Formats: sequence, structure tokens, C-alpha cells
Amino acid sequence: MLALVSRKEVASLAGVSEATVSRVLNKVGPIREETRLRVEEAAQQLGYVPSALAQQFARSRSGNLGVILPFVPKVHLFSTYYFAEILSGIGEAAKLYGYDVLLIFREPSGSRDYARLFLAQKIDACIVLGAQNVPEEKKALAELQEKGYPFCLVNQRFAEEGYLSVDADHHAGSYEAVKHLIDGGSRKIAFLNGPDVFSSSMDRMAGYKQALTSAGLAYDPSLTLLGNYSRKSGVEAAEAVAALIRSGKVDAVFAANDRMAIGLMDGLRAHGIEAGVDVKLVGYDDSEGSVIVSPKLTTVAVPFYEMGRRAAQRLLAPEKDGPQQVNEGLLPVHLVKRETSS
Repeated sequence: MLALVSRKEVASLAGVSEATVSRVLNKVGPIREETRLRVEEAAQQLGYVPSALAQQFARSRSGNLGVILPFVPKVHLFSTYYFAEILSGIGEAAKLYGYDVLLIFREPSGSRDYARLFLAQKIDACIVLGAQNVPEEKKALAELQEKGYPFCLVNQRFAEEGYLSVDADHHAGSYEAVKHLIDGGSRKIAFLNGPDVFSSSMDRMAGYKQALTSAGLAYDPSLTLLGNYSRKSGVEAAEAVAALIRSGKVDAVFAANDRMAIGLMDGLRAHGIEAGVDVKLVGYDDSEGSVIVSPKLTTVAVPFYEMGRRAAQRLLAPEKDGPQQVNEGLLPVHLVKRETSS
């Protein structure tokens, strides 16, 4: 009978999330006393008994918050605005709650056995950056959820699984970027997007299409190009974009991040095409590079620092009264107008 009682049932009776039940039973992170008592009372009332593995884990804590990062050869992740900002936010919150940050690099073809990090007691909770919508990743995350290990995704969502995540409103950001180009007179807007294994890429595509539809413009698949969020992929897209501009098929470009936009600017310059003069261009992220380049890049500001801080806080901070929401809402983004779209 006891084996039939699930952590989900305990969470429902206690009025908290499954993640909170896991933290109480595993003694991970600071928990409000009233929340702890409510969970323990619910577990006792239902006859729930943690597994031997969970009990063993509860007796020893590492004091580490793990951050799983993609390892990309020849790419200096810590010099990129995206990762530097998110990690800074994570670090601030971890320090506040008395945790150290342990960085774990995941190679593209390497193992995604995240659960072993908990089994080896290297970490007490983890944040996953660069998670992809691929079978290996989904299997690893499902195992974490099944075993009750606390984790949070940043800038990626798997809506159907209901994992704890922190994300920004990339749909709205993309919509505003393309609408800005349309309001400025552009009617033939190309889109340089990232891979569709990322929910943010899909969100930006949806925003791009909505902006076109709202303006009465047809979506043309031939104007969508694929990059990988690197500067190099922006440079490589320049030849195709230059051909579209010269043929009169494109008068503006929206790039899904600043690194690709800046690479595209450099690549187009090699073809004698200047962003902001011969073609309008909008990037995404509002990175430091967007104000260093000339002309300065119009872009969409994303609160990456706050995303990292909030992810760590949601894992480590005392629970608020009542059930914790898996998604507390998407963080707002805003358009920053500069020279490349004037």
C-alpha cells in the first residue's frame, strides 16, 4: 500500500509543488518551517516513505548548485554575453543562500546522465543551460523529475512535461522587432533564426510570422535562413542574404541573436552592403557587442542576468506560501532602437 503513494499525491495534499516535496524530504535548500511541517504531515498522513536512495541522499549535502553547460569546441562561452550574464545571476543568488556553483560541461555527443551528479552527491540541485528538444535530453530530464531531483531550465521550455523553468517572452520580442521594421517601411523581411531544438527559436519564429500576418504580409519560407547562434553562422549567411538584397527580394533582416547579426553585418560588408544604409537590420539580446559595432545595432534587450538569478532563487530560496508554479510567467523584453534600423 505504501509503495503506491507517490510524491505527487503528497504535493497535492500539502498544497505545494513536487519539487518542494523533494526538497523537504531530501533536506535540500532552506525551506520555510511551516512548509516543511505541512509536507511532513501530508507524507505521514498518506503513509509515504522515501526510498532508501532518497534517505541516503538526505544524510549528505554537497553545498553545490550545479550548472550544466554545453561544451562547444573553439567557443569561449564565458566571453559570450548570454552565458556570462546568466552565470552572473546564478552566482549572486547562490552566494546569497550559502551555495557554491559547480560548472559541469556537457559535450554535444557526450552523456546526458544528469542523475549521476546527484547520486554521486556532487550537487544538491542543478540548472540546465542550453537544453535541447532531443530524445537524449528529454530522457535525462525525465529521470531527474521521476527521481525527485530539483532542477530548473533557463531559456528553454518543455511545456508538455511541466518542468520548472525560467524564460523570457521571446515571442513578444520577435514580434516587436519585426513590427519595428514594418513600421519603418520594410515589407520584405528575411529572418536568420537558430535551430528549432530550442524553444526560444520556435518562439521567435512564431513572433516573426505574427508580425507579418498582422501587417497583411505573407510568410515566405525562402526568406528564412538557419544559423546556430554563432557569429560565424551569421558571416556564412551573408552570401545568401546579399543575393536576396541584390535581387530586390529583401529590404530588411531580423537575426535571432546579436552574434549572428554582427557576423551578418561583417559578411554583408564584404559584399559591399552596409547595414543601416543598404538594408535594415535588427538583432536580439542587447549584448555589449551591439553598441560597440558601427553602425550600432538595433536589438531586443533580454534580462539574462535576472533569468539566472531567478532560476537559482527558485531552487534554493525558502518556499512561498501555497503551491509553487512551474512557470511564474515569462520575463519581459524590450526593443532598443539604434542605427541599423534607422
